[in-house]
Amino acid sequence: MAVTSSFVGAKLDALLVSNAASSTASPAQSFSPCKLLGGRSKRSGSLVRNSIIVGSKVSADAWIETEKLDSTASASSLSALEQLKASAADRYTKERSSIVVIGLSVHTAPVEMREKLAIPEAEWPRAISELCALNHIEEAAVLSTCNRMEIYVVALSRHRGVKEVTDWMSKASGIPAKEICEHRFLLYDNDATQHIFEVSAGLDSLVLGEGQILAQVKQVVKVGQGVDGFGRNISGLFKHAITVGKRVRTETNIAAGAVSVSSAAVELAFMKLPESCHSTARMVVIGAGKMGKLVIKHLAAKGCTKMVVVNRSEARVTAIQEEIKDIEITYKSLSEYLKCASEADVIFTSTSSDTPLFVKENAADFPPVSSEVGGFRLFVDISVPRNVGACINELEGTRVYNVDDLKEVVAANKEDRLRKAMEAQAIITEESKQFEAWRDSLETVPTIKKLRAYAERIRGAELDKCLSKIGDDIPKKTRKAVDDLSRGIVNKLLHGPMQHLRCDGSDSRTLSETLENMHALNRMFSLETEISVLEQKVRAKVEQAQKSD
Repeated sequence: MAVTSSFVGAKLDALLVSNAASSTASPAQSFSPCKLLGGRSKRSGSLVRNSIIVGSKVSADAWIETEKLDSTASASSLSALEQLKASAADRYTKERSSIVVIGLSVHTAPVEMREKLAIPEAEWPRAISELCALNHIEEAAVLSTCNRMEIYVVALSRHRGVKEVTDWMSKASGIPAKEICEHRFLLYDNDATQHIFEVSAGLDSLVLGEGQILAQVKQVVKVGQGVDGFGRNISGLFKHAITVGKRVRTETNIAAGAVSVSSAAVELAFMKLPESCHSTARMVVIGAGKMGKLVIKHLAAKGCTKMVVVNRSEARVTAIQEEIKDIEITYKSLSEYLKCASEADVIFTSTSSDTPLFVKENAADFPPVSSEVGGFRLFVDISVPRNVGACINELEGTRVYNVDDLKEVVAANKEDRLRKAMEAQAIITEESKQFEAWRDSLETVPTIKKLRAYAERIRGAELDKCLSKIGDDIPKKTRKAVDDLSRGIVNKLLHGPMQHLRCDGSDSRTLSETLENMHALNRMFSLETEISVLEQKVRAKVEQAQKSD
C-alpha cells in the first residue's frame, strides 16, 4: 500500500516547516522528499518509512489491481476468504492484526476534498459502528478536524482492511476511491503509533506545537467511551497519545510562543493589511466558538480595540466580553451576518455550517472598501467545511484565504522549530517503544485461549471415557465430583504456563521471555496448527454479514 508524495510535505511542514511558496502546486508535486526525523529516508524519489511507500502512482496502481481482483472473484465470501488465506501464505496464522491509519491532511489534500470527507463529532460513534461492521475491521476511531481527516483501525488484514475503509470513505463523501488514493497516506503499526503521537504533540500540525489538537485527541477518547468498536487497542493508542502530548509540552518548550490556527489566521490578515490601518480596520468575527474566541483574543493582542461578533446566541459573546474587557465587542445575530460583512474590511469565519455562508450571489453587492486598507475586503475562513465559497475571489476588490493559506504564516523560524521538534521526537520514540511493548504483551492472549481450549478438549474427552466406563447409573454427586477433579487437575497443570504467558509489557526483558515462552508452548502443543484467532474473527464477521443480508 502506498501514500502520495505529498505526505512527505506533511512531515516537512510539521517538522521542518518547508517554504510555503509551493502551496499552489498540485498535491502530488508540492514537496520534495528528504531526510526526516524518526528514521525516515529517501530512496530514488520515494520515501520509505518501514511499512509505507510514498508515491501516488503506486497507490493508484495498487487500487486498480485490487479492483481487478474483486471484479474477477466469483466464489462466495467464505470461499474468497479461503482463497485469500492460501494466496497470502496463511496470513491469518502468521500475522497479528494491524493498527492502520488511513488519512488525508492539510499537507496531502486540498480543503475542497477534506471538507467533503469531514465527519462531525456527533457522528463519530455512527462512523465507528459502520467501520467495525466491515469484514476486516475490528476496532476504529475517527479524528476529524479542520486540518485533517484520519481514520484509525485495527485491521484483521491490512490489504483488505485498507480497501474496505477507503471504499467506505468514498461512499460517505461521494469522492471516487481512486481520487482518495491519490491524496491519502497510509501508516501501519509502529508508524501509525508514531504518527498519532506526533499529532498529539503538535509536531504534525500546520502550526508546530499548537495546543488545540491535544484537546481534539482527548475528545476522540471521550466520544469513543461506550462505543463497541472503540476497543482495547485503539483506546489504548489514543490514551497513550494524550500522555505523550502532555509530556512533550511539559518537558520541552515546544509550546513556548506557539501559535494556533486562529492566531495564524489573524497574523495572515495583518500581513495582508497596510501597517497604517492595523488598529483602524473594521473587523467582523462570525462564530464565537473555540476558534472564534481565539481569533478575538489574538485581535485584541494585536491592538484592535473594537470589533463586531456575529453568533447564533448572545450568551457566548457576553461571556467573551466579560473575559476580555479591554476591547469593545458589538454583538449581532446570525441573521445580520451579510449586513455586518458588507460594512467590514476583514471578515473571519469559524462556524460549523455545512454550507457556505458567503457565495458570489450574496456578496456581489457589497460596497468597495477604502484604499486605506489596501482596497481589498479580506475573508479569512478557518472553517472546514468552508464558510466562504472560492467563487468570492472572482469579485473585484475581494480576497479569500482558507486554512491551506496559513502556510505563509508558519514558514518562519525554521531552525528553532527543528530544534524543538527534535526534542519532542526523542520523547515520542521512547513512548512508541513503550506502547508497542504493551501491545506485544497482548500477543500472548490467543495462545492462552488456544492452550486452555486444547486442555479443555482433552479433559472433556477423557472425562467422557471415564464416565462411560463407570456406567449410566452414576449418581449426579459422583459425576460432579469427577468433573470437578478433572477441572482442578487441568487448572493446576495450566497455572505455571499461564503465569509465564502473562506480562504487562513494562519490562522489556520479561516481555522477551514471555514471547519466547509463547512460541515454545505453540510448538510443544502444536497450537499454531489451530484455526487462528484472526481467521475466526473474519469468519464470524462474514457470516454475520451474510445473515443480515
